[in-house]
Parts: sequence; structure tokens; C-alpha cells
Amino acid sequence: MVVANHPPEMTILLVDDREENLLVLEEMLASEHRTFIKATSGNEALRHALKNDRIGLVMLDVQMPEMDGFEVARLLKSNPKTRDISIIFVTAINKEEQYILKGFGEGAVDYLQKPLDVNVTKAKVRVFEQLYHYQQELKQTAQQLEKINKQLEKFVYIVAHDLKSPLVGMIAALSLLEMRNEEETVPRDEIQEYVGHSKSAAFHLSEMINSLLEYSRKNVAQQTVEEVDVHELVEQIALMIFPPKHISIDIKDRLPVMQTKKIKLHQIFQNLISNAIKYNDKPEGLVEIGGQDRGRWIEFYVKDNGPGIQEDDQEAIFKLFQTTSNTAQTETSTGVGLFILKMLVEEQGGKVWVESAVGKGSTFYFEWMK
Repeated sequence: MVVANHPPEMTILLVDDREENLLVLEEMLASEHRTFIKATSGNEALRHALKNDRIGLVMLDVQMPEMDGFEVARLLKSNPKTRDISIIFVTAINKEEQYILKGFGEGAVDYLQKPLDVNVTKAKVRVFEQLYHYQQELKQTAQQLEKINKQLEKFVYIVAHDLKSPLVGMIAALSLLEMRNEEETVPRDEIQEYVGHSKSAAFHLSEMINSLLEYSRKNVAQQTVEEVDVHELVEQIALMIFPPKHISIDIKDRLPVMQTKKIKLHQIFQNLISNAIKYNDKPEGLVEIGGQDRGRWIEFYVKDNGPGIQEDDQEAIFKLFQTTSNTAQTETSTGVGLFILKMLVEEQGGKVWVESAVGKGSTFYFEWMK
């Protein structure tokens, strides 16, 4: 645990209108992982508390001119920024129960009676120091859980997005077969072609589900690195997307074989190729895929001859829920896919960008570490 091995530094705010009392307290409580801020008035104490978010404990004198300790405590507890700071009242007066209860009512967590007992004071401060460390751990855990929840939301979107393509392909192949069969007797070889496409899509879907199950069981560091024939991977994606007949997919040269996390690379290529087909507005559409060795990286690209992207939109499309000003895209795009693509590429330490000319098409580039 963090507390046991390398405890984070805690700041203690000492508040007393007498300088000598502050010096005695600081000397008494001095420790390697503690820093001290001293205030000689309530107003000064409030200013320090609002400016410093590492204060974990306030040692607060009750009797002070202008603003007493009770008022300082009340103001600290009424402010969302300072209300979680622990307060120990230090007092030389009135031990009656009613007086003590007033202090607790204003937000104190403990009392120390002057003259201070050194051992008791040190022991109580140690307790609140541990409490502070535990609170910091809980905050970090809450932040990590929030981050994980966001990753899970993105993961759910990726699953739905990626599983949709082979399912649509299967439905399309079977629907075409059904339509052809209603019109005339379908030749045996044509039936085998449609069934073959459907079986390939089903096997591909099964592999994706297995990969996604593995992905869900492991964190980013633990995901399996395997040998991936990128050329074969892209060919499989192009086949399973079932592009319309007027769109050609061309893989330039031979894409490399590399050791990498297959599912992430698959998600990126599937997203880019699907988008290149989905938004293509030409009678004869072309999607070109290629790669260039850049030393530590392979620079892959997916190029199309579609409508292109205006210059003002070329950075915005990689932001969450941002779409281009192209009318056809705003009707169907959620503005999530490219954001997730960017996130996956950056997890690898690479970058993604687009070069585009309106009316002529777009080329999406991304770097992938070998």
C-alpha cells in the first residue's frame, strides 16, 4: 500500500494567534512526510486552506481575536473545496460537555487541551495522517474506476461497431440468395457462392467474438501479442465488409507480417475501410490500402476517391461526437468511430492524420509500432 511504503506528503495547517505556540506545535509534530503552514488569524487560515489542496489537517486554536476557531471551522465546512479537511481544536478553556459539543457541531473531529501532552498530540495527529492517506487512496481509486468505466463504454461501442459488419454481410448474402430464388431457379454454383460468403462471415464473426472475449479479460498491458499477417488481415476485412459492386478495394504491394495486438489493428483497418466505402459518392469508387516502413513504425494508409473533407474539418473529425460538414455524413455518422481509432493508435504511441481534397477523396494515415 502507498501509506506503508512511500506515504505522500501531507500539509498541516497550524492556526494560533501566538507565534510561539505555532513554533512549539511545528517542532512537536515535525516529520519527514509532513509540511506545515502557519496562520496567526482566522482570515489568514481560510486563505491558506482555499489556496492549498494538500492540506489534510488543521490544528485550530479556539480563542483568537476577530474570528474564533468555531467560526473558522464553520466556514471551512461550508465550502466544498475545504469541507473534507480534518480539524482538531486546540483549547485552553472550558472542558464542559456543552462547549465541546459546540466544537463538534462546527465540524471538529477531535479536541486537544492545553497545555498539550506531547505523546497524546503526536498519536492523534498520526491517526488523522493515516486517515488523510486513506482518503487520497480512495480518491485515486475512484478516478481509476471512472477511467475504467469510460473505457468500458468505448469498448461496448467498439464491440457493437465491429460485430455489425460481418452480420450485415451475412444478411446481405442470404437476402440476395432469397431474392434470386424468388425470381428464378438459382444455379448450384451461385448458391454455393452465397453460402460460402455467409459461412466465411460467420467464421470471421466467431473469431472476432473470441478475440473480444480475450480483450475483455485482459488489460492493455496483458493483451496477447501475436504474429499478424497484415496483408491477410486486410484481405479478410475487405471480404467480410461485402463492398458494393461499384467499389473496388486495392491492396498496394505486400503488407508486412508483424508481432502486434491483432484485435486493435483489425479495429482500425475495419473502421477506415468501412468509412471509405460508406461515404463514397462516386459511380466507380476506389479504396486503396498500403503501408510504408518508417524504421520503428509502419505508416499505413487507407485512401479513397470519395467526397473529401474540408480543411476546417480535418482535425475536428478525430474529436468525440464531431462530424464533418458534409451533408451525407452528418445524416449517418455518430462522430465516435474516428475518436476511438485515434485513441487506439495513440495507445501504441503512434499518431493518426488525414490528407484530403474536397471532391477528390481522402487518405487516412496511421503509425503502428513494429
